[in-house]
Amino acid sequence: MSQLLYSCSNCDAQTPKWAGRCLECGAWGTLSQQVAEEKKKQAPLTAPAGTISFSDIEEHAVPRTLTGINEFDQVLGGGIVPGSLILLGGDPGIGKSTVQLQIACALSEKATKDHPIIYVSGEESAQQVKMRFERLKTKNANPDALLFIGETHCEKICSALRAHHPALAIVDSIQTIVSSDIPSEAGSVTQVRACTVKLLEVAKQENIPIIITGHVTKDGSVAGPKTLEHLVDTVLYLEGDNTNYFRILKTVKNRFGSTNELGLFEMTGTGLIEVTNPSELFLSSENERSAGSATTALIEGSRAFLVPIQALTSKTYFGYPQRRAIGIDANRLQLLVAVLSKRLGINLGDQDIHVNVVGGLRITEPAADLAVCASILSSYKNSPIPKDTLTIGEVGLTGEVRPVSHMEKRLKEAEKLGFKHAYIPRQTKKISSALQCIQIKNIKELEI
Repeated sequence: MSQLLYSCSNCDAQTPKWAGRCLECGAWGTLSQQVAEEKKKQAPLTAPAGTISFSDIEEHAVPRTLTGINEFDQVLGGGIVPGSLILLGGDPGIGKSTVQLQIACALSEKATKDHPIIYVSGEESAQQVKMRFERLKTKNANPDALLFIGETHCEKICSALRAHHPALAIVDSIQTIVSSDIPSEAGSVTQVRACTVKLLEVAKQENIPIIITGHVTKDGSVAGPKTLEHLVDTVLYLEGDNTNYFRILKTVKNRFGSTNELGLFEMTGTGLIEVTNPSELFLSSENERSAGSATTALIEGSRAFLVPIQALTSKTYFGYPQRRAIGIDANRLQLLVAVLSKRLGINLGDQDIHVNVVGGLRITEPAADLAVCASILSSYKNSPIPKDTLTIGEVGLTGEVRPVSHMEKRLKEAEKLGFKHAYIPRQTKKISSALQCIQIKNIKELEI
């Protein structure tokens, strides 16, 4: 492909436009038109990538390392996979460093000096970490198998991991680590991504499991590029409120197991204690059932647990009634209130409605719709729902109650805790349950 250029006969400078004077040497009348031919660049010869048939790939079970903390192992899908890179995110002060040190202490029981547990901290000194270690009161921890590295240089950390070849490495946090290859400050987008790539390379080449801590932004996402979550094998979030002693560990991404698993912990002065029976804990506060409370069964990952939903209706003294929701989507609450007003013919337009999910949980599945409606009706009519009654179902805009998945698993969890009755959708497939199932087709059939 040819292109017109103007060349100076005095200094051989080139310009795309004609001018009376050369801009380089300053000579007058020396520019003449020429045709420049672009040379086609030949692509470099590269050897083709090797291929392998799927029939030649051998299958083998992925070995996992159990930490001894059952809730953490369940969230990971059965333990830590060697060579995996795990990202743990959460708000400041939520307990990320505490749970990581508990994992390190638990694994140090079987660790040796040849394959120790390495704890890397760019935020705290060795004395601060040791103080937390003493506060946790881990009886079976082996201090000789726990090594501390107070370093923020990524290349030095990677060299130490290759030299010691630990059974587990913990980096707290990735926002404090810097690489000499990137000329920017710690915590920047390029630094976070570059350091994560280097740690990922060490994890895969040396078959070392690494847990890195990531701070979260105001919107709840891990600080840094979104590609950070794509680089790692597993993404965990530790959620909770500083005013609440519950901590919820969720898995958002897991290449070695199912997602949306949930683990529940209780924050104490000696660390996080796992809650083995969340349903019993959530229901323990409801000794006497009052009006405005209904219990539903949720599915998180592979487990089911029961959660009470509370509602409060009161006559509004303002022009526009308030709708407050804690633990459920506010738009979903507005929709359910509109369905109740339209299909049941009750006037909720002059009522302030407040809905709360007990325990600080966040509900996203529609199986709790019927419980939300039941709790609102119970508060509006001042009629308590029996304590041994369960409500499960999705509510549509026409008032119909739709079936939900894993109904049998939900009802079995209710049986363990002594529930006797359950309102479920009529279209539910035949299931075997000791509960007296009251199948309803519309919310009009909800007896409150």
